[in-house]
Order: sequence, then C-alpha cells, then structure tokens
Amino acid sequence: MSDPKNRAYIPRIADAELDRALRRSGAVLIEGPRAVGKTETASQAAHSEVHVDQDDRVAGLASIDPLLILEGATPRLIDEWQLVPSLWNAVRRSVDDRQDVGQYILTGSTAPGADASRHTGAGRIARLRMHTMTLAEAGASTSDVSLGEVLGGEPPRASDPGMSFKGLTDRLVIGGWPAFQKLATGDVSLNLADYLETIAMVDLRTVDGIDRDPARVSRLLKSLARSVATEVTLTTLAKDEMTLSRDTVRDYVAALERVFVIENQPAWSAHLRSSATLRKEPKRHFADPSLAAAALQAMPEALQKDPAFTGQLFESLVIHELRAYGAPLRASVSHARDSAGREIDAIVTLPDGTWSGFEVKLGTAAGIIDGAAAGLLAFAEQVEQQPSSLTVITSAGPSYRRGDGVNVVAIASLGL
Repeated sequence: MSDPKNRAYIPRIADAELDRALRRSGAVLIEGPRAVGKTETASQAAHSEVHVDQDDRVAGLASIDPLLILEGATPRLIDEWQLVPSLWNAVRRSVDDRQDVGQYILTGSTAPGADASRHTGAGRIARLRMHTMTLAEAGASTSDVSLGEVLGGEPPRASDPGMSFKGLTDRLVIGGWPAFQKLATGDVSLNLADYLETIAMVDLRTVDGIDRDPARVSRLLKSLARSVATEVTLTTLAKDEMTLSRDTVRDYVAALERVFVIENQPAWSAHLRSSATLRKEPKRHFADPSLAAAALQAMPEALQKDPAFTGQLFESLVIHELRAYGAPLRASVSHARDSAGREIDAIVTLPDGTWSGFEVKLGTAAGIIDGAAAGLLAFAEQVEQQPSSLTVITSAGPSYRRGDGVNVVAIASLGL
C-alpha cells in the first residue's frame, strides 16, 4: 500500500488481492501456513484489530455475545479466528446485517472444518490463499519476465539473472518465510525443524480434535519430503512410514492439508486426440520446498551433491512460484501424465479455459532444453485445445523464445 503502517513491511502479492477482495465482499478470509505473513498483510489494510490467540478474554466474551468482539473501525482484523469457531457465524450474520463491503478480515492457519452447523460464507466471505514469499518478493528475482504475459502468448526476453547453483540451493533451504530472510542458512534450517516439530506435536492434535501420534507424523513428513514433487501414492507412503495403514495415511495427509503444510498439485483433465488416458494421481508438495529440505535436514552443501533430490525441490519451487504469480489471475496449476508416458510438469489454466504448459529443468545444457521442448510439443500435439504457450523453466540463463515456439525462462527472471 502507498502508506503502510509498518515501514519495515515487505510488499506482498497478496496486498492488491486483499484490496480487491475488500471492495467486493463483506469479509475476507486470508488462509495459509503459519509464519507466512498473513497477520502483517492484513494489518496494512485493517483499521482495528483483535488477536484471538493473544487475548484471553475473547473466548469468554464470544460465548456471551460474539458481536461485541466484532465492534471496531472497519475493516476489522480478527486474527486466528479459528480458535473461537463461533466467530465465523458471527461475522457472517454481521455482514448480512450491515449489507456493506470491506467489514472484516479473518486470518487463520487452519482451514475451516466441514462442520454442518457452520455456514460456508458463500457470497459473504471471500477467500484469499497466501503463499510464502516468492523469489521476487524476497528480492531474489529480477521479475523481468511476466508470468501473465507468458500465459498471454508474449515472448520472454531477459538476460541471465545471475543466480548461481549455490545461490539456488541456499534459496531452497531458506525458503520464503518473511521472518527468516536475514538469518543464516543453518539457523533457518533449525527454525524450520522446530516448525515441523510443532506441527507434529501440537497442530495436528488440535486441528480437529483427533489425537495423532507425533512420531508417526514426523516419519510421514520425512516420507513426503523424500517424494516431494512426485505422484507418490498413499499406499507407498504407508509402506515408507511402515506403521500406518493406507487409510490412516489419508487421514494424516488430509490434516496436514488443513493446516496448509502440504498442498497437492492435482492432475489435469482434458480431451486428448489420442487413445491415451490421463492419470489422476496428484503430485505432493509442501507449502514451501524449504520444509521438505528441513524434514530431511538437507543443507545447501548436501543439495549441491545430490542433483536428483535438488531437482525435485527445484520443481516444487517452480510450482510454488507459478501458484503465487498466477493467483491474481485466478489461475490453477495442475500436472499431466498420460498412459503412454508423456507428461508435463505444470499446466497453468486461466478461468477462460486457456492453458499453458511448463517443463522444469534444473540443468541448462542445450540437450536438456531441447529434450524438454520436444516433450512439450509432443504432449501439446495430442490435446484438442492448443496451448497459449509452452515454456521450459530453468535454474539459470537467459530467457527467450526458441525457433520452435517454445519459451525458455530462468526462474530468477520470473515475476507477476
């Protein structure tokens, strides 16, 4: 915003999204993982605040008259509202009574449950998903290449942004956590290990009242980390963890999704010209690839010696960036693999149905890029609706359009 309350505040992609949502809805729910910056972003737009996790009086007052908690200058921020679930219906009723937009901002690190007594808030409460910081928000991308323009068919053009392989592995370990950007890499890794321990010991026990074994949660997190950016099945995860059944793994994964620690990349659905069929298994990602690195205690030096796992983390980083930059466009990010083995790492689809395909390659050698471009073209040829663009995302190098029409874009050149 032009005159932020907190001069140390780092502008976020979500700022403009929040402003738009407040202009069209009575309330806005900002969801996302802990420590992603939801409260700070909401505070820039709020004119009054109540922090449910810090004010012991809120729960008692809510049981008597929850509307008293909502009194204050609008937009009014209700931080960590899910600790007093009755506030959801109170906000919904208040929006109905006031018949005005921009009344409340709710923030939470747990997705609203499927409690039948709670109204969905449809038509009253807009939802905004907040991600960890992108490379651009963290100052690690030049933003010379606009994702929106690439999706619109414009050719990219940018020089090498200068991110080294060591710099990339540092970013994969540090991630996009606002509070950790100025810390040493080792300290960030320890903080994220503590973060995951809190998830295992506290958050998954409180998300829905079901008692889950912290040791098993931790082992499952490690299994998910080893399989990050792959189509690992629940059965395989159960075998890897060794003590949980497939159905219990499904429950644990669903709980991790509710606290925004992991986020599936769904399989794409489209009409193919060939007799091949698209597979339906999602790819597994953490909210930030740094969590996968932390779960396995992988430091930059180890990643530099393990290009296979680093490639998985890099693909997860690219998916993170595509989701965040695509959010203002209301884009969805999926993946595709058919029964003949053809695949695309990411498919970004706009609300009008137009789509663009992306292949992710850690290496930058000409042969690697040639192979990725050929794979994109071969997959696109069998889809009835042709893509707006096809792009190979690399870890370094210039951004340009090849003679065959396929773009090449370095991740540290990508932006809104």
